[in-house]
Amino acid sequence: MAKLIAFLVFAQRSRLSGVPLRPKKRSSSPVGPTIQSKPDFCPFCDGRRIIKRGLRKNSFRHLQIYWCRDCGKYFSSLAGLKGVKYPPRVIARALCLYNLGHSQEEAARRIASENRVTVPRRTISDWIWSYRSITTFHRLRAAAIRDFGQKMLQERTLNHQQVYQYKVHLAKLALAGDAVPRDVAAKVKSYLLSIFENFPDDLFQDDTANFEQQSAEPPAQIAAMRSSKSRFETLPLARIEKQNLANDLAALGLLLARKTRERHPSVQDFMLANDSSTIACEVPVYLTRNEIAYYKSKGFFIALPDSPKPITGHLDVVQARNGFIHLLDYKPKARDIDPVNQLVIYALAFASRTRLPVKAFKCAWFDEKDYFEFFPLQAVKAKEA
Repeated sequence: MAKLIAFLVFAQRSRLSGVPLRPKKRSSSPVGPTIQSKPDFCPFCDGRRIIKRGLRKNSFRHLQIYWCRDCGKYFSSLAGLKGVKYPPRVIARALCLYNLGHSQEEAARRIASENRVTVPRRTISDWIWSYRSITTFHRLRAAAIRDFGQKMLQERTLNHQQVYQYKVHLAKLALAGDAVPRDVAAKVKSYLLSIFENFPDDLFQDDTANFEQQSAEPPAQIAAMRSSKSRFETLPLARIEKQNLANDLAALGLLLARKTRERHPSVQDFMLANDSSTIACEVPVYLTRNEIAYYKSKGFFIALPDSPKPITGHLDVVQARNGFIHLLDYKPKARDIDPVNQLVIYALAFASRTRLPVKAFKCAWFDEKDYFEFFPLQAVKAKEA
């Protein structure tokens, strides 16, 4: 009661003196674990026993309501998302347009043209403020626009059996020397830009065949050429489970996907446009026979069978932050899988292409809820006594 009286006295004095009360801080809490286009868990208790319980109508559409049998709470598939009056894809698209150099007015016009939805500029401004803790590129946006305008992205279509959209964020790449050692940033930049020029695309045209049998192993034990299907023994390593900004970015990026096959590019595009560390997506890498032999000669434990054909793959996300180059792979239902082999090959291949030591890299796989990280060097190099 005493605290309430003191507050009322302070408020009255503030009105009389013209001194405003301290404004209430706008919330910008993480949203990743609570945004699911098709919920499979409760955002309150993490329970899996959820059922549909009717619809709720707003200005644009009906929202599906769910009920959790474990905690008894109701929620929608967009619990935690700010501005759900509008289609979620519109919110994510507005954030991307703004952080790719468009003004709020330009973003509103593009959204009206693309989605036939009129969004006031003030509403877009509110979205930008609400998601500032996730869309960390706002710290670099002014410098990026000054140096690159709206031409921050450079991309190339790669016809590597499948079609991949390789993309590089030029503004963040130019600033990578502030996040990792400058010699590391320079070598990564050199390789990423070389992919636009004289890249050996022919190496990726026949990468689905098995390694040619070079030992007495039966064919079933011969690893596949594609890194995503390679299986081999590694040294014991520590997998660190943590919460990362990538979870929230993935949750918002998935709002852009209209179909299941669009999930990967949607997450990649959202991270490339909106965070401060993603410098490239769908980066092609390969690891040759001679490079594997070189690693083995240096005492690396690499249990890959010998083959004249290189191992190929594409990195989902490459980031420069906290002194390391991070190699990330988006994996739906990340908790249920273990892609360590694939990521170790990615790290060895990227290290070979950039002429960097493996210790310069961290690897991780993630979805909108979970993030698992490890040092690839631990998988191939034993600690010396």
